[in-house]
Formats: sequence, C-alpha cells, structure tokens
Amino acid sequence: MQFDTKFAIVVADDLPTWQKLNVVSFLSGGVTASSKVSVGTQYKDASNTEYLPLCVQPIIVLKAKREKLATFIQRANRDQAEVALFIEDMFSSGHDEANRQTVSQYATEELPLVGIAMCSDKKSVDKVFKGAKLHD
Repeated sequence: MQFDTKFAIVVADDLPTWQKLNVVSFLSGGVTASSKVSVGTQYKDASNTEYLPLCVQPIIVLKAKREKLATFIQRANRDQAEVALFIEDMFSSGHDEANRQTVSQYATEELPLVGIAMCSDKKSVDKVFKGAKLHD
C-alpha cells in the first residue's frame, strides 16, 4: 500500500537502548494524536477478543547525532511543520505535566533534544530529516 505521507522518528544515536525505545514510544504516541495520522479499527482474534487499533502506516525509525537534531528542529520550525519532541530532561521528569514544564524552560535553540517525530507529506519529512540514517 502506498501512502501520501511519511511517519518518521529520529533518535539520538548515543542513547542507551532502553532510552531509544522510550523516546520512540512517546514520540509515536504524540504524532499518532495528530490529524495527519490514520488509525485503523480494532483487531479481533479467532477467540473474538478485541485489541486496540494501530497506526495504519509504517513508522520509520532513524538515527542522528544530537547536533543534527537541532538542525532538524530548526528546519521543521522554519517550514511550520507539526513535530513531537523529546528532550533529555524528560527521562527524569516523571509525568506529562512535568515534561511540558521542563520543555518550557528552554529556548528552541537550547533544547537538549534526543528525539523528534513527524508525519507529513513525504517531501517535507525528507527535507526536515535530511542527513538522518535508518536506525539499525
């Protein structure tokens, strides 16, 4: 199936695995809440047990150096793209309100970014995340 949009997440390549997984989980939830992402219907197994719906399109996970994340957020903001972000402080903040509080303490150019995600037309996503590599 072909999609008009691309859903991509970029994580800092120097994070421990558990932090990368945490960042990807939070960012995918954030972007899935946007109007750009389609969510399917509930799943049902042969026993008639229902499960939550999932995002209908693949999510591409990329990696980059932290310095590059600053470039990506600048490009996204310049293009007025909707993005989700995750900063290093959020690993220890504990809950959603505390996460928002810690982000609000930084100017855009000072954010200690460890992850960014977006879903938009393919050209826009490729332009913003130019230089990121497919995560291995």
